[in-house]
Amino acid sequence: MRIRRTFAAVIATAALAGLGLAGAATATAAPTTQAAPSSVTPSECKQGGGTADLSNNVCKGGMYDGQAVD
Repeated sequence: MRIRRTFAAVIATAALAGLGLAGAATATAAPTTQAAPSSVTPSECKQGGGTADLSNNVCKGGMYDGQAVD
């Protein structure tokens, strides 16, 4: 009887530990950054802190520096 309780406790502990590891793996697998778009609108360029140079169709400065403006 005592062995049964000990065995049940070991199984329960292992099951809970497995759930914790699976949750941690799922949490770390989530992407953390997004790639910059290949082209931005003039308003997106401005919102990102840059200036849209429409003569060269490029965003200058800010988050989208060097990105094409369409």
